[in-house]
Amino acid sequence: MSRLFSPVTIGTLQLSNRIVVAPMCQYSCEHGQASDWHLMHLGQLAISGAGMLVIEATAVAPQGRITPHDLGLYGESTQGALARVLGSVRAFSAIPMLIQLAHAGRKASSRAPWDGGALLARDAGGWQTVAPSALPYGPGEPPPAALDDAGLAHVRASFVDAARRSAALGLDGIELHAAHGYLLHQFLSPLSNQRHDQYGGALANRMRFPLEIFDGVRAAFPAAKPVGVRLSATDWVDGGWDIAQSIELCKALERRGCSYLHVSSGGLSPLQRIPFGPGYQVFLAEQIRREVQIPVVAVGLITDADQAEAIVASGQADLVALARGMLYDPRWPWHAAARLGAQVTVPRQYWRCQPTDQSSLFGAIRLGQR
Repeated sequence: MSRLFSPVTIGTLQLSNRIVVAPMCQYSCEHGQASDWHLMHLGQLAISGAGMLVIEATAVAPQGRITPHDLGLYGESTQGALARVLGSVRAFSAIPMLIQLAHAGRKASSRAPWDGGALLARDAGGWQTVAPSALPYGPGEPPPAALDDAGLAHVRASFVDAARRSAALGLDGIELHAAHGYLLHQFLSPLSNQRHDQYGGALANRMRFPLEIFDGVRAAFPAAKPVGVRLSATDWVDGGWDIAQSIELCKALERRGCSYLHVSSGGLSPLQRIPFGPGYQVFLAEQIRREVQIPVVAVGLITDADQAEAIVASGQADLVALARGMLYDPRWPWHAAARLGAQVTVPRQYWRCQPTDQSSLFGAIRLGQR
């Protein structure tokens, strides 16, 4: 039996296998509203055979978008647009779907990656960014505005409102984005958080605001549905956020009812030095998994079925997430199941494509002739 294709529980959510479609920004919205691109994009991923799908980083406020074309969930228009897409996808797929709620902080107001990703000036369609401290992400960039008490309250309220909208949309769970150098990560790292109040300095203070956000979202979302967190386990910069601090954060999140941890890394500083290679972040997930009892998701250049199977079977992580690999091959779970002698759930419209040498890949199906 393949361990990768064994069932797993996240909170009260039952998953048929341990493959997660990771959230992937598409930069294809107008005014935060999901478009027909999202219908096509999420539609193909929803029939991939994965156990769970996490919708891309979704801004909880216009100011929190990475680019002017980010997905948002901060008003009736954005909620209605996403409802249309989800309704169409749900008509053909029962895959558990979660949403990643995010605020980009000082990395907001940027161009899309294919346009260079640089910070957008106000006269070019950008806006004033915010952060824990008035420290820019890159050299030569204008500084963000340090969040005052009113600003902190507004961010908290925005996350709570987005959680309530997520519940109204019938989404199966929420993933909070505290990774990749965005706002919650900015509070955690001493490289970006140099406050002198209760939200800066000691580790407990730097964790305070992200934990407040988690508590607010957890309280606003149905208790029977999971709320997880994606974190960067290290900044890959000396003196920055690291694995030891990440373990303390994960323990605190577990005590507060966090349902799972999605372990990534980096993104906070252009000074990072990341040793890219197959599964380069898995060792971080493994260290965190030793310290907590909730499921841990590993991600990062996991591209091969045998590699994914080994990660789960050896206990390095409970689940694996794919992003770029899933874009390249939206049927990756089908092919992995064929490789590992497992089965996937496939829409009946595709049953006839089952290879003759994989007669049990789609389970026990019966097809008539015409």
